[in-house]
Amino acid sequence: MKYNVGKTDRNIRIVLGIIIAAAGVYFTSWWGIVAIVPLVTAFIGFCPLYPVFGINTGKTKIEVN
Repeated sequence: MKYNVGKTDRNIRIVLGIIIAAAGVYFTSWWGIVAIVPLVTAFIGFCPLYPVFGINTGKTKIEVN
């Protein structure tokens, strides 16, 4: 898998995920579940929508065979 989420992007996703989760808990709504998306993409370093739009905020990873 090729990483496409950079360090700054990852930190923003973590902060937003925590904020969305906290709002979901505070308002007892389903928004807490939506927080899973930015948190998971931050921790795995890959966003499935980025290749569709041609975005890459991460450094190019050199694969060794």
